[in-house]
Amino acid sequence: MTEMVDPSWQASGVDAFQRAEAAQIAKELAEIARSGRVLPGSIVERRSRCGRANCACHDDPPKLHGPYWHWTRKVAAKTVGRYLREDQAGDYHIWIDNDRRLRELVARLEALGVAALEADERTAHRS
Repeated sequence: MTEMVDPSWQASGVDAFQRAEAAQIAKELAEIARSGRVLPGSIVERRSRCGRANCACHDDPPKLHGPYWHWTRKVAAKTVGRYLREDQAGDYHIWIDNDRRLRELVARLEALGVAALEADERTAHRS
């Protein structure tokens, strides 16, 4: 099978290795997109003390309440959150991993673009 090469890639000096890496990234991005399972933020396990003075959570050592599973994310530069059931936390950890992987893949793709521009002989090399 013949590989189709974008003419702008040839002009920019992108080599076969960079094209192969971009293709692999595209494949991984497509797999995550097909799953539709992407969730920003993080899920943490929390334990807490209550307000009752004679509760075991105030002992030494304390026996804290929980665990409680808390999902947080940023919305308009503010942290927002929601408590989840334990089974939800287990399910959605995979979604959060996918979000982190997407960000990593996009960063790699951007690095390839920067490398292509830097290698492009038509680019004026200025400081």
